[in-house]
Order: sequence, then C-alpha cells, then structure tokens
Amino acid sequence: MIVPVILSGGSGTRLWPLSRELYPKQLLPLVGPHTMLQETVMRLSGLEGLEAPMVVCNENHRFMVAEQLRSTEHSPSAILLEPVGRNTAPAVAVAAIQATGDGRDPVLLVLPADHIIQDAAALRSVVKSGVPWAEKGKLITFGIVPRGPETGYGYIRADKSRPLYLSKVNDQVPMVNNDFTNDQGQMTNDATAYAVAEFVEKPDLATAHSYVNSGEYYWNSGMFMFRASRFLEELERFAPEMLASCRRALEGAGRDLDFVRLDADAFTACPGDSIDYAVMEKTSDAVVLPLDAGWNDVGSWSALWEAGGKDADGNAILGDVLTRDVRNCYLYSGSRMVAAVGLEDHVVVETADAVLVAPKDRVQDVKHIVEQLKAQGRGEALLHRRVNRPWGSYECIDSSERFQVKHITVHPGASLSLQMHHHRAEHWVIVKGTARVTRGEETFTLSENESTYIPLGVNHRLENPGKIPLEIIEVQSGSYLGEDDIVRFDDKYGR
Repeated sequence: MIVPVILSGGSGTRLWPLSRELYPKQLLPLVGPHTMLQETVMRLSGLEGLEAPMVVCNENHRFMVAEQLRSTEHSPSAILLEPVGRNTAPAVAVAAIQATGDGRDPVLLVLPADHIIQDAAALRSVVKSGVPWAEKGKLITFGIVPRGPETGYGYIRADKSRPLYLSKVNDQVPMVNNDFTNDQGQMTNDATAYAVAEFVEKPDLATAHSYVNSGEYYWNSGMFMFRASRFLEELERFAPEMLASCRRALEGAGRDLDFVRLDADAFTACPGDSIDYAVMEKTSDAVVLPLDAGWNDVGSWSALWEAGGKDADGNAILGDVLTRDVRNCYLYSGSRMVAAVGLEDHVVVETADAVLVAPKDRVQDVKHIVEQLKAQGRGEALLHRRVNRPWGSYECIDSSERFQVKHITVHPGASLSLQMHHHRAEHWVIVKGTARVTRGEETFTLSENESTYIPLGVNHRLENPGKIPLEIIEVQSGSYLGEDDIVRFDDKYGR
C-alpha cells in the first residue's frame, strides 16, 4: 500500500501578490483550473495500491485544504495541523507516526503540494518502480533530470559507478509486478536506481555547469518514498529529540472534525530541520531514482513563466491583458484590464489590492517587498481583498476610519458563528438568496432587498437555509473594525 503524504505548509512569499501568507500558492490555480494541491493529489490517480492521502498543513489553511480535497473526491485519511512551521522532517515524522498507529507499515510517498509535474504518467511509472526499493528498506529520493545549469536548486550526486538492481530471491521478486525486470530478475533501465553519493547546496553558475556536464547530478526535488517504519528508525538514530517531540505532539493532539491538531507546546519545542539534513544526508540507505517528468517547483514568477504556455512573442498571459511590442513577459490580470507597451523579460501581476512590476531576473527579490509589508503591519502580506472562510467568503469593498463595507457570500447550508462585537455595529442588506438571522433573543428570515441592523454588543448569527449562495452587503460602523473584535459563543467549525 502507498499512502501519499502531502506537505502543504509553505507560504509562497516569492509569488506575492498572488500568493499570500494566509492564502499561499499551493491553494491557488496557477497553471490550470485546479489548485496546485488538487493537482498534486489528482496526478496520482491510477497508481496501483494507492490509499487516501494524508495532508500536513498550517492550521490557518485547514478549511481551504479540506474543501479543495473534497471537491476532487480525494478525501484525506487525516489532515495534520501544524501550530508552527518546523520544516519537512517533523512534518513527515508526525505523518509516519500517524500512519503506523494502527499497526500498519505503509510506504509513504512524500510530495510537496506546490510543484508542477507536466507528465503525470512518468511520475507514476517511476513511483511504481520505486516501491520494491522502499519495501526492502531503502529511503528513496527522486532526482530530477536537469534541463540545464540551475543555481536555484540543490543537487544530488548519484554514484553512477554501480547502478543498483533488485534480484530474485527464491524465485520471488519483491515488486508490485515484473514490468521492470529482465529475464534474470534484474531491474531494467526503466527503473535505474543509484546510491546517493552526496547532497550539495545550491551552486554558482560555473559549478552548476560542471554538475550538468558530468551527468552524475540531479536536481533535488524534495520528493521522497520509504516505509513509515524505516523513516522513523533513521530519525530515531540521527534526530532522537525531534522524534520524541513529534511523538508528544501526536499523543497530546486533539481531534476536531476532519483535523488532527498537534499539541502546540510539544510541536513548538521540536527542532526544525529538512528531511535532507535530518535523515537523507546521514543514512547509508539513500537511493536516488531519476525522474524526467516536466518538474518545476514554481519557486518564482520566472519559473511560472517557464512552466506556462506562451504566445508567439514568448509571453505567458492570464486574464484581461492587452500588449504591444511585448516579449518574453509574464502578464497576469486578476481584477481589471492590464495594458503593457514595450516591455521585455518582465513580470506584471495585478490583483484587486496590489500590482507587482519586476524584471524577470529580479523576481527573487519579491520576498523583500513582503518583508517590508510585514514590518509596516500591512494586510497585503497576509490576505487578499477576498478572504475565504469555511462558510464562504467576504470581500472588502470600501473602508475608512470608522466604517467598512463588505460583500459577504455564505454557502448553502452554512452559517457563521454565534458572535458579538464590542466596538462595531452592523447593517445587513440581502442582495441574493435567503438569510436566517439570529439577533439577541429573536430569529427571523430575510429575503432579497430586505435588511436588518445588528447593534453593538448584541449576539448575532447569519445562516443560509437555502439552496443557492446567500449574498449580503454588510456596512460596519464603530471605533474599531478589526477582525479580532469577534467574541464567538458557538461555532460549528471549531474556531
């Protein structure tokens, strides 16, 4: 059995302004109709022995993760919520502990949720060929066949002097099937595997050229496969404090709807490290399987330009964009028309509340803009103007010092929490659908073009009892309009 472990904890700041801390790139449809998280799960369909995925994500993303997976009909077996980020090794450790909790010992296929793979069939083929290696106790990393010298990736050096093969033992081959063996029971070239000689950091350009020319190096994909028990054994050997913290975090975890909330104190105390540093660089059982499947980690706007379809002038264009004499640019319009004239090798990204303009060779510096936004306490680093909630969404239309106007959408059958505010009153106008309103001790129904007033300090709840989305315009007024001025008395979503 193969259990995918989807790592969905990143913030994707290098793809700002489209990616925000509370709405990161893995939850966005960057290269097609589905989000990157959805694509990660869907591209595994058809893989033999595949079980329901397990997802490790930031606690703040939990409802979006759950809803996106449900909409693909790939409901997860568990969604593990990290109270803080501790890198990939602890994330995989809690998944491995969870996977072995009922006495099973599945093969874990560890996949970041924010990568592009254009040839899903090639990925499935290589994963299939790696299963017997994992069943024999090897720890597999997938090395990307380099398309050229790249300074933005780490590399894996394979020991090409002695390719590894699996052999028949007592006429039995420990494989899913024999598609990858020859008549002598050895692995064919389609399943070539090598011992890992070393992991190396991101090189300079000259070094990257030498790596590619040698034929011994692969890009480090950050994708892995191993038995859950083998990873835990090696973690116990090389990082026992980390494993102990992860065990305590799961022992103290709370179960909430579809989620497993890791114990905050135990997980916060856990040392942070990557799988590479914690285990793969130290173990003697690391194996690299070459993968050539159109992989891209979408770590920047220039990487997204490389991965996207382009017009005759080399431009990747999404949204309402007009161009004249523009070449080799990435142009994205999210809410209004964008016009570009005379640009070359640039990135232009427009959203409802921000616009980014940068040369393609400077897009890595976008992270410094995000740092400035955070230092100034600006919300553009965290959220879009449209904010998703488990019950629907809201979008700020206008605001000033003592008022704010929102467009609120509530899914059919959903409801907001029973709540009250210390510093603001609210006016609600129904523009579509039917609303059930709780205000103090009374409950009543409102239809389109009807309205109500929620005084400051009064308990209230908004529900959608209908079968179509409920849309309202909310006008807030008061001395403080922040989202933290909410006192919840009852909430079906456990917030």
